[in-house]
Amino acid sequence: MSAEAAFIRHALQTRRSDIPAQAADAAKTFYLDTLCVGAAGAMSPFAEPVRCVARRWGQGGKVPVWGTGETLPAASAAYVNAFQIHCQEYDCVHERAVVHPMATIGAALTAEAGDNGHSGADLLAAIIIAVDVTAGLGVAVQSPIRFFRPATAGLFGATLGIARLRGFDEATARNSLGYALAQAAGTMQAHVEGKPALPVQIAHAARAAIVACDLAEAGLEGPQEALEGPYGYFPLFEHAWNLEPVLASLGRVWRICEVSHKPWPTGRAAQGGIALMQALRAEGVTPDQIDTIRLVAPPLIKRLVGRAAFAGMGLSHARLCFAYVGARALMTGDVTLADFTAEALADRDTLALGAQIEVVEDGSTDPAAFTPQRAEARLTNGQRIAVETDVLYGSPQNPLSEQDQRSKQRSCLAFAGLPAAVGDQLAARVGQMDNEAEGGALAALLTP
Repeated sequence: MSAEAAFIRHALQTRRSDIPAQAADAAKTFYLDTLCVGAAGAMSPFAEPVRCVARRWGQGGKVPVWGTGETLPAASAAYVNAFQIHCQEYDCVHERAVVHPMATIGAALTAEAGDNGHSGADLLAAIIIAVDVTAGLGVAVQSPIRFFRPATAGLFGATLGIARLRGFDEATARNSLGYALAQAAGTMQAHVEGKPALPVQIAHAARAAIVACDLAEAGLEGPQEALEGPYGYFPLFEHAWNLEPVLASLGRVWRICEVSHKPWPTGRAAQGGIALMQALRAEGVTPDQIDTIRLVAPPLIKRLVGRAAFAGMGLSHARLCFAYVGARALMTGDVTLADFTAEALADRDTLALGAQIEVVEDGSTDPAAFTPQRAEARLTNGQRIAVETDVLYGSPQNPLSEQDQRSKQRSCLAFAGLPAAVGDQLAARVGQMDNEAEGGALAALLTP
């Protein structure tokens, strides 16, 4: 059976009753996280320009733009909400796949549910299946990331999630995958330069998933070998891959259970180091004692967040800069949304400490490894202190505590100007979303 056929059958034939409670609970947890993060993203400095662009594509739709009180047509709302979910680097991540599954999937499927009235139970199942596809594509890769996988792989998962919600047959679903391929895009250059084009690529993927399904539903035949054809997804976007274990795991391994929270609004690659800065503080280390700090970590960490902090750096650069967020963590014990204002980015003490921090590769040959990590602090008195971690906080092996989950939800909603009561109501209804007559109504709660 081809990879396309296997993923399509998993998407269309898996029954809600086939999905174990553990996977359903994980999906509810990360859907709630995604809604709160997306609402906070409405206050990002770049969000209003993106909304302004989306308005020019046409108004009059009924799908909410989270945290704004505005509604747009489904494809445009998916675009904006996906941008808002990822623009502050606070959305959940599948570490092994190197993919943020819920940014594209959460935005696209919620827009679809809001536009066409799909139930909460159907939305929940579609999210779980879509994550299986998106994370599965990432897990199959055996080479370093070349393109921005949250957008490229995210598009295929979101497309099959919508295909499931619309009740497509296999032929129509295969055509929708073909049109997902026709629109697939996402470059790591935006990551290297630290530009808001990064969340724009996720926004495009969410919108493209709806367009792909619209085209297939209209009867347009698409490319049939979207994943492993000679010019399909894997040959074009990845270098080496093995799908066999992934396909064999469908229906047995639920990838949503492998997803990690982000405790801090930064790139996931910086978060092991943030925890280590907290550990150094616990050892009594203070910023004024520092001569140098080396974060020794797998090559992916150096590649993603091993950049310099400097006066005048952009907001997106700072979120992906361990020198900056590591300095903030050592100075204050935390990294929050408030650490990414113009005033915070210009803080001289932070920049001076950041200049003493570097990321060093540990020689690992694993292209997707986030751990182990070790922070080595050399103090001005000559003393050396090292702390280590093998598991990132927020991962399934070291999950975010319920207290920290609630704190993150409340801080995101407060950042969006929403009262704590909204968070309580949202948490209660997401927890019972199998009983929601219309799954899209959950996002409507995110209205100021």
